[in-house]
Amino acid sequence: MFVRPDGYPYYHWLYTLSGEGSFEMDGEHFALTTGKGALLTPFTPHSYHPFSDSDRWSTIYITFGGTAASAILDSLNMNVSAIYTEEADQVSFADVIGEMFYKADRDEEFSGLESSTELYHFLMLLRKYGMRNNQPSLSQYYDKLRPVVQWMESNCSANVGLPEIVEQAQISVSYLNELFRDAFGMSPYSFLIQLRIRQAKKIMITNPDMALKEVSLLAGFNDVSHFVATFRKKEGITPAKYRELHLSTRAD
Repeated sequence: MFVRPDGYPYYHWLYTLSGEGSFEMDGEHFALTTGKGALLTPFTPHSYHPFSDSDRWSTIYITFGGTAASAILDSLNMNVSAIYTEEADQVSFADVIGEMFYKADRDEEFSGLESSTELYHFLMLLRKYGMRNNQPSLSQYYDKLRPVVQWMESNCSANVGLPEIVEQAQISVSYLNELFRDAFGMSPYSFLIQLRIRQAKKIMITNPDMALKEVSLLAGFNDVSHFVATFRKKEGITPAKYRELHLSTRAD
């Protein structure tokens, strides 16, 4: 039995290969069965043990830290202690971790950069296919949103807004907002604006002499001043500066 009242000083991933164990954190008990794991942030109090002395509980774990770890997990919206369950028929976390260990054992010169790359790959898979605290996985949210996202990509330059998106999705505004925030970390309208900015970038680069007023209209913005203000807010520079920097880099 492991009891850590002060937690662990690093990020800790504990995963069940076979059998079943009892895991406790924040005063709650969880059954860690095959395909389930716990991702713990530093200093999260926890304890775990097999359900009985006679039970065989096979686990595997990864411990990691570093100056960038917290920022990376923040960007993935994963910087919280949680229980993850594999999405059936999508990915085996055991296979992914096993491959990481195999590469490290096989290659004596396996570098810190390579191990960081492998760890980031695992975290991306966990983010995409792991069902956190019994909620749908990111891939399941994507599946629900794929038709409306494809429609938005095809119509982002048209005069459409939130009412048209809701009509296309055939679900309530609140549920649509919930799905988009879970999947992309933003509202449907913010996602639409991102698509329009992406479209504007393509137009500016492929048409370097086109006036910004025309770019803004072709990208779906109502007027050039709104386009410039929104672009600067999202990208940190004006559209004109973006085009200047991109074209000068390409010329070099």
